Amino acid sequence: MGGRAEALTQLARVVLATARPHPVRVAVDGCSAAGKTTLADELATVLRAYTDRTVIRAGIDHFKRPVGRRTAYPEGSPESYYLDYWDHDAIRDQLLVPLGPGGDRRYRTAVMDLPALNPVDAPVQVAPDDAVLLADGAFLQRPELDPLWDLRIYVDVSFDEVLRRGVARDQRWAGSAAAAEDRYRTRYIPGERRYLDEVGPRERADVVVDNENPTAPTLRLRAG
Repeated sequence: MGGRAEALTQLARVVLATARPHPVRVAVDGCSAAGKTTLADELATVLRAYTDRTVIRAGIDHFKRPVGRRTAYPEGSPESYYLDYWDHDAIRDQLLVPLGPGGDRRYRTAVMDLPALNPVDAPVQVAPDDAVLLADGAFLQRPELDPLWDLRIYVDVSFDEVLRRGVARDQRWAGSAAAAEDRYRTRYIPGERRYLDEVGPRERADVVVDNENPTAPTLRLRAG
């Protein structure tokens, strides 16, 4: 075993070593196109092979504000993306608080569809006390959410790689490679630079996954 498989096994061990009297809430944080969703999906598979504990997967993009309610900042601006895209109240109340200390363990993994146009009537589920939540998304260490995570994983790639991967991934729905590149240069990357400058998620994370080469990611654990 080596490369990505070894990194995922190491990461699974870190998750399983995180002991709480309630479900362990794991943030898989990082910039656009860093590989957060793929990593979280693969980590869930490894965890299920190692333990009988319930592993819950949630994508925080299913907790975005409806497009029509993003009115606090100019449409398409970095400020709108960073400050107004996600419904932090729903993330807290529907997902993180119920799984935390004193929570009733009744949670939902989605409130909106991915285009953020229509509400989703996702069922309320009940988690056992020893469950593990793997939630991937952007800006997960913002002050509104940070106290509610039990383990913070930051998936780290350069902004050059964010741009390359993002354009390749998003050009179809954006309409063209040029349109996708414009979104990244004028909205996503400036908003994510602000997050790195203001919050310092790489420095604050419990684990940093260097995913510049996704076939051979490396882990760095925070000392102490």
